[in-house]
Amino acid sequence: MTTDDLPFRDPRLPLADRVEDLIGRLTPDERIAMLHQFAPAVPRLGLDAFRTGQEALHGVAWSGPATVFPQAVGLGASWDAELVRAVGEAVGTEVRAMRSRDSRVGLNVWAPTVNLLRDPRWGRNEEGYSEDPRLTSDLATAYTSGLRGDDPDHWRTAPVLKHWLAHNNETARDTTSSSVRPRVLHEYDLPAFRGPIEAGTVAGVMPAYNLVNGRPNHVSPLLDEQLRRWTGQDLIVCSDAGAPSNLVDSEHYFDSHEEATAAALRAGVDSFTDHDQDSSKITDRLNGALRRGLIDQKDIDTAVRRLLALRVRLGEFDPDRGPYAATDLSSYDTPAHRALALRAAEADVVLLKNDGLLPLDGSGTRTVAVVGPLADEVKTDWYSGSLIRRASLVDALRERLGADRVIFAEGADRVRLRTADGWVQVPEPAADVASRAGEASLNPAHLTGRTDLPPVRLGDRPTELTLTEWGEGLLTLRAPSGRHLTVAEDGCVRAAADQPGGWIVQETFRLEQHGDAHLLEHPGTGRYIQVTADGLKVADQGTAFTVEITRRGLEEVAHAAGAADTVIVVAGNDPHINGRETEDRRTLALPERQDALWRAAHAANPRTVLALTSSYPYAVAEADAALPALLWTAHGGQSAGTALARVLFGDVSPSGRLPQTWYAADEHLPDLLDYDIISAGATYLYFRGTPLYPFGHGLSYASFDYRELDLSLEGDMVSGTLTVTNTGRTAGTETVQLYAGAPDTGVRRPARTLIGYGRLSLPPGESGTLAFTVPLDRLGFWDVAHGLWTVGPGAYEIQAGASSADIRVTRILTVGGEPPAPRQVRGRGLAGADFDEQGGVVLVDRSKERGDAVTPGGTEPGWLLFRGCDFGREGPDTVVVRVSREEAAPSGASLELRLGDGTALATVDVPVTGSRYAYADVRVPLDAVPAGVHDLHLSLRGPVRLDRLDFSR
Repeated sequence: MTTDDLPFRDPRLPLADRVEDLIGRLTPDERIAMLHQFAPAVPRLGLDAFRTGQEALHGVAWSGPATVFPQAVGLGASWDAELVRAVGEAVGTEVRAMRSRDSRVGLNVWAPTVNLLRDPRWGRNEEGYSEDPRLTSDLATAYTSGLRGDDPDHWRTAPVLKHWLAHNNETARDTTSSSVRPRVLHEYDLPAFRGPIEAGTVAGVMPAYNLVNGRPNHVSPLLDEQLRRWTGQDLIVCSDAGAPSNLVDSEHYFDSHEEATAAALRAGVDSFTDHDQDSSKITDRLNGALRRGLIDQKDIDTAVRRLLALRVRLGEFDPDRGPYAATDLSSYDTPAHRALALRAAEADVVLLKNDGLLPLDGSGTRTVAVVGPLADEVKTDWYSGSLIRRASLVDALRERLGADRVIFAEGADRVRLRTADGWVQVPEPAADVASRAGEASLNPAHLTGRTDLPPVRLGDRPTELTLTEWGEGLLTLRAPSGRHLTVAEDGCVRAAADQPGGWIVQETFRLEQHGDAHLLEHPGTGRYIQVTADGLKVADQGTAFTVEITRRGLEEVAHAAGAADTVIVVAGNDPHINGRETEDRRTLALPERQDALWRAAHAANPRTVLALTSSYPYAVAEADAALPALLWTAHGGQSAGTALARVLFGDVSPSGRLPQTWYAADEHLPDLLDYDIISAGATYLYFRGTPLYPFGHGLSYASFDYRELDLSLEGDMVSGTLTVTNTGRTAGTETVQLYAGAPDTGVRRPARTLIGYGRLSLPPGESGTLAFTVPLDRLGFWDVAHGLWTVGPGAYEIQAGASSADIRVTRILTVGGEPPAPRQVRGRGLAGADFDEQGGVVLVDRSKERGDAVTPGGTEPGWLLFRGCDFGREGPDTVVVRVSREEAAPSGASLELRLGDGTALATVDVPVTGSRYAYADVRVPLDAVPAGVHDLHLSLRGPVRLDRLDFSR
């Protein structure tokens, strides 16, 4: 029998039988080797090498040129699941097509990112879809459905969701802990993952770098207690890069790597992404853990089975490699994919404000000035593919209007740099030096700067450089060749980079005042630029440079604006600077220079449009007050400029809606690390201030009237219809948003929660009916008193509107049933983590394996409130508090219990238990005997960890 005839290669057999046949043929060492990201080939069985992890967030990334679609947050702005599914299908098809020429392109795709956009300062805001779990879940399900394909038995690609769980900060991301109370966990973070898992469109998840409630995500019990209980399908869990080592190296959660790797495997991690392509360290750790009895062969085999099942679904072991294996380069960069990229980019555009300036009249507009640092750019991000084609707004308008009717002004200063010994001079490169744009790498973090170009030197003739300011003091310098000044591994400065980029950006600089001159700091190395015999080079001590401005960008913008009929200021971010993976933003403010640009343009021409092109929201209240029109689009991929031009001139009525709240100022945001959206008042769900632009906001060139909202409740489903009429003069698409407001039951609930949405495209004067069916449980919440999802009885307000703040019509839906019973604290007790309200506390790990405890979040006391505690008719006279205290503290540690009316019940002094995980049961009599139902208030002082309270008599 040849390897081609073995049972695991027979597609007629059940998947489980094929997996069992194959795993039975693998040696113990071969099985362990499968658990690293780069699983080796097994030639004796005809098995190829296999790699988990192909980036494909909005196009095939890290593998060379591909169709580039809008950033994920831009796809989120479409509110269009069918469009997002089509994008996923195109990306999955191009993965297969590109694999046909390069076997390094993997079929296990790490996409999409379903972390909720809780805080717009998160550096990876561009990767998520929305701040809302329902919208995120729907779009993630759509995208993964396209990636997966429609074949019932075979998968086009195998998507892995990122990043499990509660991960919204890059600041110290591998050591910070997200404090996630049960309600936030079940109502907010888990639903985004649960939808696509239950839909069967996902192969697995990737845990995040951070900790949740004091426990690293890579050893989270929720992988078993939640994730794998949502589906009967084998899900794989792929670690994030380097995270297994972080368990010891940075987090110090375990004493040895063998213990850490064993704990991750037992928790459910199947594939270890660590030490890049060197699998020896992971396999050594697994073998060591096996020898020490920390894991057994069953633990190894469980993970191997999941990984082999994935490979069976991808068709790897079929004689013909499955129905998707025939996809070749004829399915790559197709006209259909180009048209889809344009359609997606159009759907990405959100009209924030319009006082009638838009749409522009193509025949009546003689000249348009297009100004700003992004006017003639098409930016990519860390998870983009390389552009095959590009269309900036300048490109698109020149094609549309003719070059003579488009005035372009970048708005950047032109400068010359001088030292005491001469001018900074960029040598001309050799004529045959090619661009490296589009270079592929399995990990672009390994790409290094170019050393094949001559270093920048001093000379007698200055080179004029374009100085672009990106905020927070960071700037880039571009040579006349179009290449940016950058620093390579040899420390020399060269004009060598097509764009800023890389894992550590080497193309940004900062001017530091030094007497009458400036030092040129290089943040990428943390050093300064010094003139040496080898040219300009990084060093600990810098050379003083005099900056001479030869052309002022603001004057250039004012001149262009004054000469045009209309001005379009294109401002925003470079996705590699100030807000990106590894770096959160410090402010919502538009960079000072870009703020000055729109002001200069508007002063010269009142017909000024601000088009923000960015990975995240900005606080632009003054621009909103001053300008007649504002738009926002994420970085829209290869067709971004064409799409924006078509919206500006009315070829397409804007239909994008904001997927997250735009706050008016930094002070409206909680601390970046505060994950308790309920207590913090974060996202549209709990923010009680007035946003600059609310969640779901987006204008159209049409106008729409809402009427006749009809509802019915049948069993566990809410059905309804709504009539929408286009009352405007142009065709348009309205995104109707359905929200629910809960009755007041004493539990803090959102003012409104998105429960559904739909899109209606209508010509002028036409009406359409939106029919919807919504599961009743979308009106519910997590009942911490009883540990279950609850839809309480009462009158719910069903709201239909154009945004979360623009509700057009409402109806009351009455839900019957019994209200939740009070907490039965006698006999059942209270888990400390199951509070209703809190202040100044955080959740921590009760043990390294599972469970949560509560502790003060700082040096000040914290408090907990438990509502509706039923102490029984007679009431208890004793409380037993399970607590731990690692070490003594000068002020001691204690708990104080009192009723909601202020009646003191007890003060509990917490003894030193010697370890945070060693708990003591402290029994104290109650000063008063509570009977009946009361609210219970606890104060926690000092380094105490509270597990639970039990009451008795």
